[in-house]
Parts: sequence; structure tokens; C-alpha cells
Amino acid sequence: MLENFQFSYIAIIGVITSIVLLIYFAVRTLITANLFHKGVNLYQQEDYPGAEAAFRKVISINSTNDVVHLLLGDALIKQNKVDAAITEFQEVINRAPKKVDAYLRLANAFLRQEKTQEAITLLQQARDLFQAQRQPEKAEKINSLLQRIH
Repeated sequence: MLENFQFSYIAIIGVITSIVLLIYFAVRTLITANLFHKGVNLYQQEDYPGAEAAFRKVISINSTNDVVHLLLGDALIKQNKVDAAITEFQEVINRAPKKVDAYLRLANAFLRQEKTQEAITLLQQARDLFQAQRQPEKAEKINSLLQRIH
């Protein structure tokens, strides 16, 4: 009888713990989603400092969201904070080396800084990634852009 009581007690604690964790993660996800949408809306309204603040809050909750890092970089570019944007784009490339958008955005940032050779190298990498991902049309657009830069 005592054994059944102990087993039931442990099972109840396990269920309660699971429910609490589920609620915690659900609330955290809801907060993150709301902040993300707020950041996107502020960006669309051209409130780039507000968008930056919202995206930074999202990153403080979930630092591995590559899309948020890219959007934060875009908001920073719009504010002429190119060095900070470069950091965001490089972080995405380091974490997800096949994310072509990060290479393109980083190349754009380097072009803004007149670092043409660095931009060319990134564009070549983006082109190669598009080819590897079987997206020849996009790879050809990059080739056209590279020809214009040269």
C-alpha cells in the first residue's frame, strides 16, 4: 500500500512539473512571437530604432533565431549602424553557413563600406550556395551582379 502511494506521489509530481514547464515555454513562445511581430511592424513603419529594440528583446529570449538576427541587421543598416549589422550577419553565417540571405546582406553591408573585394567574395559564396541548392536562376542573378561590380 505504501509503495503504491509513493509511486502515485512521484507520478503526480512528474505531471505537475511537466505542466509547469509546458506553461513556461508556451508563455515564452507567446512573448517572443508578440515581440517579433512588433519588430516587423515597426520596421515596416520605418521606425528602425523601435524595430531594433524589439528584435534585441527577441534575441535576449531566443538568441538562435537567425531570421531575427537578419532583421535586426536590416534595421541597423537603415540607421547607418553598418558595423553592428555586419556583426549580426556574420553571426548568422557562423551558425548557419548555408543561409544565403546572410551572405547577400553582409555583401551589401561591405559594399556600403566600400569593401568591394570582401563583398565580391561573399557574393561568389552566395552564388555557389544557390547552385548547390539547385537554384540556377538566383545564381545567375548573382553572376550578373558580379559582372557589374567588376
